[in-house]
Amino acid sequence: MHSFTEARDFFGKVSPELLAERYGTPLYVYNEAILRERIREMKGILKEDSFTVNYSIKTNSNLSILKIALEEGLNADAMSPGEIHALLKAGFPADRIFYVCNNVSDEEMLFAIDKGIMTSLDSIAQIRRFGRLNPGGRCAVRINPGIGDGHHKKVVTAGKNTKFAVAENDIDDAIRAAGEYDLKIVGVNQHIGSLFMDPGHFLEALRNFLSLAERFSGLEFVDFGGGFGIPYRKLSGEERLDLNDFSEKLTEIVCEWRMRNGVHILIKSEPGRYIAAECGVILGRVHAIKNNFEEKYIGTDIGMNVLVRPSMYNVWHDIEIYRDGRPVDDSHGSEAVTVVGNICETGDVLAANRMLPMIKEGDLVCVLDAGAYGYSMASCYNNRLRPAEVMIGLDGVDRLIRRREELDDLLTLFP
Repeated sequence: MHSFTEARDFFGKVSPELLAERYGTPLYVYNEAILRERIREMKGILKEDSFTVNYSIKTNSNLSILKIALEEGLNADAMSPGEIHALLKAGFPADRIFYVCNNVSDEEMLFAIDKGIMTSLDSIAQIRRFGRLNPGGRCAVRINPGIGDGHHKKVVTAGKNTKFAVAENDIDDAIRAAGEYDLKIVGVNQHIGSLFMDPGHFLEALRNFLSLAERFSGLEFVDFGGGFGIPYRKLSGEERLDLNDFSEKLTEIVCEWRMRNGVHILIKSEPGRYIAAECGVILGRVHAIKNNFEEKYIGTDIGMNVLVRPSMYNVWHDIEIYRDGRPVDDSHGSEAVTVVGNICETGDVLAANRMLPMIKEGDLVCVLDAGAYGYSMASCYNNRLRPAEVMIGLDGVDRLIRRREELDDLLTLFP
């Protein structure tokens, strides 16, 4: 087993042990160089001008990461007033934020309307709600292209079994509903799901989405979404998404569509996970090792409150073991173990029946690819404190970008 973090010099001028001593565990650690690298890769996937990339704040909402995304020239999409608020605080201008809402109230819509933020509506009911609040306004409509894809049924966001978007057979009704309030539909967007490594379904959905976009007049942009995957099993040799091949096919489809329709409108994308996932890891401490019948458990402080993805989606995150500041390999043997957290739930499992090097109490567990849907989905379940976040800068120096919660933080909202 090779070490991804060592090969990428992930921890810069500090060791993971020093980080754990300095900031405590569990601890989120991000690498700025990897973050910027992934941003620049995404900015180059469409070999065309009039193309923008939106950072999806739901993947990671740390203000320092948002500021880097803005510095690299990204726009942003938001799913809630809270995400809009954070983006504005990070410095994003209102005209560079795209609010993709779902089943929201008057108050939420007015929050975006009052700030002049472009809003995407994903049902006829929401179009009418928006129209009552902002007659004559400008908006976008989210379209279901009829094809979904993703690593788990819970993250497939298009096709027949999803709550999202306006279906093809409802488009005419959606256009009429907008007309009732003199709304101008200036954009359409889609999102088929999350974490695909084979772009076949995405490109098929894109072709259908662009054909559906032709049913709208006066469009100023089309947003083809994201969902581009990263290799979560990189330690066993999983290959990356072939961005060069994907880019060529994507560019061909977009250019052909533009030429056929005689349009040169703005093209947008929302590659949240691809940008944030690989720049983040979690460091946690092994506090107990035990055998329950035939199962050997490695007890850590990385509970499902810190990283919920394995418990929620039964997904894989590669794990490295560090001891005395160095990665531990399997040269002295390995064994099948189940790595668990400290939450009072049987489902609090980080990795089940995983072959790992021989682990000792006091070792550090390093969970890879935790930069997306990690801290942003963390909670205080069991009244556990959420961890600190640290950034390893381009200079290799660590800096705190969010402090660890304290016990008193658990009580701040009580009157």
